[in-house]
Amino acid sequence: MVIGSLVLTLHLPQSQSLKSKRQVISSLTQRVRRTFNVAVAEVESLDSWQLAVIGVACVSNDRRHADEMLNKVANWVAEDGGRGEALLTRQDIELIQA
Repeated sequence: MVIGSLVLTLHLPQSQSLKSKRQVISSLTQRVRRTFNVAVAEVESLDSWQLAVIGVACVSNDRRHADEMLNKVANWVAEDGGRGEALLTRQDIELIQA
């Protein structure tokens, strides 16, 4: 079994309040969850208006599949996932063999 972990750091330049940030992040996490069938949550910088850190996790029986899945999520978020409201500034992938 392989557990894949992806941490995405996002910049939200148009966000002027926690409410607007949470709207963007909530929409993004729901679309990631629905599109890729992975676990998603905001994990850090909860009180920052223009910074969000999102954690994504998946479980697979194949290391390559988990890596491909997390890379697809990261690429999707970078290209269009934030709909121009969230800019991907950093991504970290970790695969754990269990």
